[in-house]
Formats: sequence, C-alpha cells, structure tokens
Amino acid sequence: MTSPTSDAGPVMTRRDWAALLTIGFGVSLVIMDATIVNVALPVVIEDLDMTATEAQWMNAVYALVFAALLITVGRIGDLKGRRLLFLIGLILFMVASVFAGLAVNAHMLIGARFVQGVGAAMILPTTLSSMNALFVGRARVIAFAVYGSAIGGMAAIGPLLGGWLATDVSWRWAFWINIPVGLLVAFGIVRSLPETRDPNAQPSGDYLAIVLTMVGMGATVFALIESRNYGWWRTDSGNISPVPIVLAVGLVSLLLFVLHERRRRVAGKPVLVDLTLFLIPTFSAGMLAALIVALGEFGLLFTLPLLLQGALGYTALQTGWIILALAMGTFLISSVLPRLSDQLSQRSVVQIGLALETVAVGALALLISRNVPAWHLVVCLFVYGVGVGMATAQLTSLLLKDVPVDESGQASGLQSSARQLGSALGVAVLGGLLIANLGRTTEANLKALALPGETVDKLTKAVADSAGIAIEGLQRQKGSTAIADAATDAMIHASQLTTGFAALALFIGLLATFRLPKSTDSEETPPAG
Repeated sequence: MTSPTSDAGPVMTRRDWAALLTIGFGVSLVIMDATIVNVALPVVIEDLDMTATEAQWMNAVYALVFAALLITVGRIGDLKGRRLLFLIGLILFMVASVFAGLAVNAHMLIGARFVQGVGAAMILPTTLSSMNALFVGRARVIAFAVYGSAIGGMAAIGPLLGGWLATDVSWRWAFWINIPVGLLVAFGIVRSLPETRDPNAQPSGDYLAIVLTMVGMGATVFALIESRNYGWWRTDSGNISPVPIVLAVGLVSLLLFVLHERRRRVAGKPVLVDLTLFLIPTFSAGMLAALIVALGEFGLLFTLPLLLQGALGYTALQTGWIILALAMGTFLISSVLPRLSDQLSQRSVVQIGLALETVAVGALALLISRNVPAWHLVVCLFVYGVGVGMATAQLTSLLLKDVPVDESGQASGLQSSARQLGSALGVAVLGGLLIANLGRTTEANLKALALPGETVDKLTKAVADSAGIAIEGLQRQKGSTAIADAATDAMIHASQLTTGFAALALFIGLLATFRLPKSTDSEETPPAG
C-alpha cells in the first residue's frame, strides 16, 4: 500500500486506516474470545455438566492448536496470499463460534474450540505480516500503536462483556458475539485490505516436521491434563495408565522433530523451523521467558474465575469487573511506556515488568482467603497487568535483537508459538495442580468431619470433577454448612498453592531475562511479533 508523503513522513490515507482497522478488529476477535471464555467458564461448566478435565481441554485445545499451526499457516499465507488466508481463517472462526454457542455437551464444545484454534492460527500471523508489508516508516509506527491499542482495548472489554453475557443473557453469546464483529471484519477484508505475498517465500515441503510437532505437543499436553483421570502409573482399576506411554510418545516425537530438522538442514533442504536460532543466547532466553510468562498468565486466568465464582460467591459479571483491573493495568501502562523506554533500557523495562508480575501474583497467593476484600484482588491484578504490559511490549524486540534480518519472520512466529504453547501448558499444569489439590484437601477435610466413607468419596468427586463449581450448590443447601465450609477451605488452599506456583514460574521467567541484551538500538523499528 503506497501512502502519500509529507515532511513528517508517510501519511495515512483513508484506505490505509480502513485496512488497519480491519486488521485490528480481526486480531481483536482472537483476544476477546479468550478473555470472554475465561470469565464465563464456571457458568459453562455448570450448564453443560462438564468435568474439570473437560474444562481444561476446552481452554487448552484452543491454545494448543494455535501453537501447532502458527508457523505453518504463516508460511502458507506468505505463499498463497495473506488476505485470502485471513478471510478463510475468519470464516472458519465464525463457523466454529456458531457451533460453540450451540454446544449441547462438552465434546461438541471442545471440538468447536479446536476449529476456532485453527481459524485463530490463520488470523494472527496474516495480520502481522500484512501490516509489515503495507506500512513503512512513520505509518508503521502508527499502525502498530493502533494494533496494540485494539488488542489492549478488547482485552479490557472481554472480561466485562463475558461476565455480563454469562450473568444476564447466556454464556452462548460469549461465542455468538464473534459473528457480527466477524462479518464487519470480513467486509473490511473484501473492500479495503490489499493482497500481499512474500516473493521470496519458498514451500518447505517439510510435512513430517508438521506431524511431529503436532503429535509431540498434543501428546505432552494430553498427558498433563489426563494424568488426574488415569493416574501417572496405574488406573483406579489397577491397569497400566496410558499417561506415561502418551507422554513418552510426545517427548520422543519432539526429539525426532529436532533430529529431523537438523538432518534436513545439513542436507541443504528447506526446514519448518531453523533450530540454529536457539543457539543465539538472547533468542533462547527470550523464548524461555515468553513461554513461562504465558504459562503463569493464562494458568492464572483459568484458575482465578473458578475460585471467585465457585468458592467466594462472585457472579460472572462481578468476576469480569475484578479481572478488568488486569486489562486496565496493561492498557494504561502503554500510554507511558514510550517515555519510560527513553529513560531505561528495554531489558530493564522487561525485568521491572516481570518483577511486578511476580510480586503481584505472590501477594495474591498470600491474600486469598474466604473474606478477602475485592479491592485487594483488584489492586493485585492491576499491578500484575502493569507488569504484563511492560514485559510483553519490549520482550519481542529484545528476543529478536541478534536474529538475522532474513530470519526475523520465522523467529517472530516461533515467539508467538512459544506464548501459545505456554498458554496450553499453563491451563494443563496450573489447572491440574488446582484440581488435584482441591480433591485431596476436600477429602481430608470431609474425613475430619467423621462422615461415612461413601459420602466422602461422593462429595469429593463432585467438588473435584466440577473444578470447585459444585461448592456454590453446597453453600446454598440447608444443613450442609460444615460440608460447604470444608470444600470452600479446600478450594482456597488449592488456589493459594496454584497461585504461588504461578508466582514461582514468573520468577524463573525473570531470571531468564538476565541473558537478554542490556540495550538495543532505539532507532531500529522492532520486528513485528
């Protein structure tokens, strides 16, 4: 897209703005969907009678498919046309949203979320690549500012919108809301967005690598989520658990993927992933930090609504207001971040952000109790959001600083994949930790009440399988105060432990940033990521 120029540089035309808004709202759909679903999750669990494991899969499968396909579909867009792939991904996302809203059971909803993940994986890389191709100089600075604001705005609106829909309308509209927005974006794609391709892109033909990465990541996440159902070594019936076998398949697949890519590179053949990028210390450290930050962030967003609505008595709308503080912290810090970056190195900004995240989540773990004031939660989440905004905004350019220019596109895709894989692992690891401890502590607390063994087993299964949502029903039953208190205390204990683990993960991510460069050339435009 060619823009007229002035003394100040390229000027944004009306068509430029239309294309930019189309891109911004397109990627906002992906962001909004995730935040809406997190807040509505407890209501969905109750309405569809989902188990805790099914709830984990509903969130994890979206991020997992997203991560597995991101690099592949990005390359397809470079070859076949980014606008075309953007439109196909958007249509797929909308169709899946319709079926998600129509879901009558957990399996239908999980299947729809799988397809949504495929559509989202088509949308994100094509929007970034399109912006890189369409805007240059000052126009690119404006484009990425608008792009970031659109994402931040939708991240702020999502929790509140999801809470309102789940409380006063229906959780199904948390998915159906994608349709009118999606139709508006589709109109913008057809009318305003030019087609772009990468003339230097070559098809890799590395199909085995695609299969190995999908099997490797899918099997690993499956083992982490399903370990509670099947056991790590033996099932309840005494049979051998499939979990260690599936985990071994996942790890072996990832090892074979590494060996396969190395062999193809030595032979001079195109590869799906250039593994030599991980030999760059700044890149490997940045990737580790990005994965861990996403693990802590999305694991927390999965578990926190379960605590608020299951044990502490908040509605979905009230939960949305509380989680809105996180998005507002991220959104507000973006306005002062450019001036802050002039005073501090990018690495310092990232480290301060991660330190704020660690402290905020650690404080949250200490403050969680049955009578914790809502404003305590709001303050912690606001500070956490400020940290997320600081760390995420600068991490990508730091991560890519030492990457060769001709590899920046692939490196950006790998960083996005790392974040999505971290999201899936966050739901699997922190969600599994929450549910496992909830079950054990509930059982111990109920046994302390001297209840019959059969009653203890039944109540423990109900609380754990619902990820704590059944506690609200126990609190409403007359004569069940002691039982409800036992389950509530178990949920609080499990949430404290899980949130503390998230703080530890963020601290490890902070340590990883000390391998990042101390400064970057402020005159460089950060590569899109």
